[in-house]
Amino acid sequence: MEKKNIQCNVTILSYDELDEKDAELVEKAKQATSGSYSPYSQFSVGAAIRLADGTIVTGGNQENASYPCGLCAERTALFYANAQYPTLPVNAIAIAAKNVNGFLSTPITPCGACRQALLETELRYKQMIKVLLYGTEKIYCVDSIAELLPLQFTLS
Repeated sequence: MEKKNIQCNVTILSYDELDEKDAELVEKAKQATSGSYSPYSQFSVGAAIRLADGTIVTGGNQENASYPCGLCAERTALFYANAQYPTLPVNAIAIAAKNVNGFLSTPITPCGACRQALLETELRYKQMIKVLLYGTEKIYCVDSIAELLPLQFTLS
């Protein structure tokens, strides 16, 4: 039998420690929560994606009474970016979430489906995607989505 220890490297930052570009991306993710359609959960998620040329694309989670028909903010933004700017790699994504009480103090992470979609975008462009997860008390920063999906599914 063999055991393997899997670790995820996360840098924990305060908002003030973000550089200008990352602070802008986090702000766009926070603003994107207003585009959420979440009448059932009252849980609004916003995602902002920065492309290689600096273009920022945003998305909010979209719920539906038939729950499987909804879509997470991360994939809403990612699929739009991939469809509208197919030649531009994704450099970074910021994610923010709020409930009826406001923005969460602790960051949330992408679901498994979003992690897989982001990973395939990394593989597609052969470029790491920086992940910024916003919370009012701290921000998690990960250098690559692969860090959040260590036992990833790939066709190779």
